[in-house]
Amino acid sequence: MKRYLYTPGPVMIPESTLLEMAHPIIHHRTPQFSAIFAETLKKLKWLFQTEGDVLVMASTGTGGMEASVTNFLSPGDKAIYVNAGKFGERWDKIFKAYGIEGIELTAEWGQAIDIAVVQKALDDHPDAKGVYIQASETSTGVAHPIEAIAKLTAQRENTILVVDAITALGAFDVPMDKWGIDVMISGSQKALMLPPGLSVVGVSEKAWKLNETATCPHFYFDLATERKKHYKNDTTNFTSAVTLIIGLNHNLGLMQEEGLENLFARTEKMAAATRAGLEAIGIKLFAPDAPAASVTSAWVPEGIDGKAFVKSMRDDLGVAVAGGQDPYKGKIFRVSHMGYLCEWDVYNSLTAIEKGLASFGYNVVMGTAAGAAAKVFNG
Repeated sequence: MKRYLYTPGPVMIPESTLLEMAHPIIHHRTPQFSAIFAETLKKLKWLFQTEGDVLVMASTGTGGMEASVTNFLSPGDKAIYVNAGKFGERWDKIFKAYGIEGIELTAEWGQAIDIAVVQKALDDHPDAKGVYIQASETSTGVAHPIEAIAKLTAQRENTILVVDAITALGAFDVPMDKWGIDVMISGSQKALMLPPGLSVVGVSEKAWKLNETATCPHFYFDLATERKKHYKNDTTNFTSAVTLIIGLNHNLGLMQEEGLENLFARTEKMAAATRAGLEAIGIKLFAPDAPAASVTSAWVPEGIDGKAFVKSMRDDLGVAVAGGQDPYKGKIFRVSHMGYLCEWDVYNSLTAIEKGLASFGYNVVMGTAAGAAAKVFNG
């Protein structure tokens, strides 16, 4: 059975990247690796759209999230965070681990945060050192209003904006410098088109000033030390994830060949086509008001076991989509539009969804979803 991966991480990896990473490994403390690493950092700045520092560490994206707390805050500090899904909740868990007083702002799963709520929180807590938020909440497929929030934090000298862009960077436009994002995080297994194992963190000068006074304990995730190693020695502080970084350098080259504008347009078109296809067969979208281009979330039709549906898609049809998390486990499913995908993947995923739903008794005319998607692509 040929298998297809349409989950919001890990995602499918280009064949050329797999071949690149299959070469014999080189040592990480060599001029050969340093040359690749220096080139990778330049390409990452291009992707982040920043003149600031971008740092690469061997960890999942959660490591980048933790580093964005411990390197800029001190125990007892206040920080505002948006909890609107599984990964918004994670900020609170990290804060509690390091004695940070978290000011929680909530939105229903499937909804974006109201900018007025963020404004009020900043006014009520002028001593808050940061606002922590997801650009794209992976568990719900929602895009938060990052540009508008950045305008608020830019007015506050001692308040940074920290954005988890793990399912945003490389999928839709989050220009770090233009918008005024102070810390931005990504992970390798999303739009960067790699296996899990790398976290990438962009840091502004405003954030580095806060780093000078931060006292949260950290050892491995020491961004100031990584900064020195990255930009003075062309290497990482600890053992580099050599194979993944070689793959990252290759993928960034592929992204540069396509161009950011084309990359974002392709992702958005695939997302729009997928949403149109699902709605054409009567599937309700979970986040219709603020959908992220990176992932589409949709309700499992009433009467169908969502867990069994996702399992059957993967095991019986060879097409992997993701299920819901926490309160929406078994109730929604999620389809990725990140990375190494094209128009034909949309037709494939939608047709498989039709076939999967039909096997559970859902009334669907095969080909309807793909037909609706085709109208988007050809419109």
